[in-house]
Amino acid sequence: MSERQDGERQDGERQDAGRQDAGRKDVQRQDGERPDPIRVMVVDDHPMWRDAVARDLAESGFDVVATAGDGDQAVRRAAAVAPDVLVLDLNLPGKPGVQVCKEVVGADPKLRVLVLSASGEHADVLEAVKSGATGYLLKSASTEELRDAVRRTAAGDPVFTPGLAGLVLGEYRRLASEPAPAGGADDPGAPRLTDRETEVLRLVAKGLSYKQIAERLVISHRTVQNHVQNTLGKLQLHNRVELVRYAIERGLDDA
Repeated sequence: MSERQDGERQDGERQDAGRQDAGRKDVQRQDGERPDPIRVMVVDDHPMWRDAVARDLAESGFDVVATAGDGDQAVRRAAAVAPDVLVLDLNLPGKPGVQVCKEVVGADPKLRVLVLSASGEHADVLEAVKSGATGYLLKSASTEELRDAVRRTAAGDPVFTPGLAGLVLGEYRRLASEPAPAGGADDPGAPRLTDRETEVLRLVAKGLSYKQIAERLVISHRTVQNHVQNTLGKLQLHNRVELVRYAIERGLDDA
């Protein structure tokens, strides 16, 4: 075989391999799996801690797209790099973490925020969740717990250090006992949910993760996410806190 023929054969094999790889990615997308690494941004005002967290996540296969050391920098960089998950400390100079959370989630509702804080104070946890955080992990968590929390947060599941999940659910119930503001989700003219959306909402209110809901209803994880996003849009709600409040007010968590 000539060098030219051998080169053409190798080029053809590389093209075939490329097509096979593309086919595998297509299959992953159809199955609802994430074909690419989860894009993560780490925000903390302590350089050594920030660098250590970023390094651990990168070594675990996450794509650490940016870091930031203060609140204003965090908002600007999050807008520029569009991470899937923002790992966020609350105690930041310039702009507090809860304000960062409000701004980045307001600008990009698909962005998930995992608070990683030294504070386990109930007021801090509740304020973070009300600001749009998907989860709250204490800095005493292990590296493996952090990795798992980032993966689950990217999937839209609520992740909390043990003991904090009950606190958040209790707050949901307290909010549900208060009179709701005029208009919005309680407006008689609000769009009706489909039976499937109502079923998903009921399971969200019971505290099930998206993965657990998918398994129970025998649907894909992505379909659960789509139902939740559609429900938020129909009811003109902004985050999971408001969604669960809506469900509890209507007794869906007891159904």
